[in-house]
Amino acid sequence: MLEKSWKKIGLLILIIACVFNIMGKLVNKMSLNKEMLYSAQYMYDEQQVEQQNEQNSK
Repeated sequence: MLEKSWKKIGLLILIIACVFNIMGKLVNKMSLNKEMLYSAQYMYDEQQVEQQNEQNSK
């Protein structure tokens, strides 16, 4: 029985894994607004660190 249907079982497991993966990404998806704010904050922080490094090296 298992020898005849191993491809179907494997395909079913693959489909279920893909569905869970997609659902997990949709549930945990961050809004674009928050993502842009976090990116801007990161860039600002990096700029501040670079400026401090330049001032310390002088």
